[in-house]
Amino acid sequence: MSFKRKLCLFAVATLVVVFVFWSSRMGITVFMGLPTMCPGQPSEETITRLHGTKHLLVSAYADRRVSGKDIRIIGIFNRYSAQELHCVFCCQGSMSGQSPATVLLHSDNFGYPYVTTDVLCQTPAGCKGSHVALVPSQLRATTENLAWLPVRNLKEAEQEEARLPFNLTVCISVLFENFNNVLQAADLYILEMYRLLGVNKVVIYNISSGPELDRLLHSYSQEGFLETVPWPINWHLTLSHGWLFSESGGDLHYFRQLTTLNECIYRSMHQSRYVLLNDLDEIIMPYQHDDLPSLISDLQQQHPDVHEFRIENHIFPKTHVEPSGKFQLPQWEGVPGLNILQHIYREEPDYSIYHPYKMIVRPRLVEQTSVHEVLKKSGKSYKVPREVCRIIHVRTPLRASLKLEQLHMDMRLWDFHQKLIPSVNQALRRAGE
Repeated sequence: MSFKRKLCLFAVATLVVVFVFWSSRMGITVFMGLPTMCPGQPSEETITRLHGTKHLLVSAYADRRVSGKDIRIIGIFNRYSAQELHCVFCCQGSMSGQSPATVLLHSDNFGYPYVTTDVLCQTPAGCKGSHVALVPSQLRATTENLAWLPVRNLKEAEQEEARLPFNLTVCISVLFENFNNVLQAADLYILEMYRLLGVNKVVIYNISSGPELDRLLHSYSQEGFLETVPWPINWHLTLSHGWLFSESGGDLHYFRQLTTLNECIYRSMHQSRYVLLNDLDEIIMPYQHDDLPSLISDLQQQHPDVHEFRIENHIFPKTHVEPSGKFQLPQWEGVPGLNILQHIYREEPDYSIYHPYKMIVRPRLVEQTSVHEVLKKSGKSYKVPREVCRIIHVRTPLRASLKLEQLHMDMRLWDFHQKLIPSVNQALRRAGE
């Protein structure tokens, strides 16, 4: 081999070594001397299986509140299958090197094998990470085994709270399988009643819904009032219809509503000042204010260090119907669902046992939540007096032994009927009911 050829090869080898060294410093992984391009196949699913594990990934968000970490991945992990994970970023189209991930299992699991989990990652220096992926430590990261999650809230994370587009968002944890309660949805929880109470946006996690309700949800989505997030958890795990593993079995707690509530907090964190967390058959009702924003404003002024307002649950048994038939409306006959205007009898809670609450929170100050209380937050918690605000929860009776004369008559919903009924009728017409 000639001297010039040797010199040329030496120069090329030197350039490769320098490039590899520079790439590693910049957080770019190199295979065969070339950077691996990414994201090859970014996940378009709301639930993504993590290759080589029993774990599921949901979404990734920019979160700069934890020192040394700036990305939070929300997932559903099998708590009996712990393993070391590493983070990989897509930096301007090239894959970064691997860095250790911090895995935080939520404390509430109710005995189930799968639990809501946060995974914290740190973006490499000089990397503008558009996507992030996780890889088990025993696997080599390749474009074939990485499921890239888009990092949300990258730009919005710098936005001041006072300039957020929404004041109040409602997060409905789960729309159950083949749910088709059109009247209840339109009348109360996710649509017209919340609109009348001053809610700006509703987010629903939908496992599946019936055709009539699908049409209704679509009409509200087109208006921008509703965001429906597909939640095909039943494709991945055995669902439980209960909250306790020892009684209900299955893989995870109650359709994994804990994960959807946490996901909705991060989804709304840089969109809404406040987030209300509840279920489809509940409404948080102010009793001394005309709407929820005025209630929240007064509560926040009275308790400036509180970031979690807890609202007491009250059962309105659906077995008891208002006898006059005042709101037995002919135009609602044949529409699937429950007419909550006919249910005005309220149980007195049994305070000798555990009594559940739901929450209104400031999402920027919450890290983790359970169903009835926030797990990790900044600031204090406050139980709102029941005479100021309570949950109207129309369902099967909790204290079935109570007779009608032992129930309290509560007609607060009737204060809204003049606006509510025309709004519901219009919504049903739009949905083709």
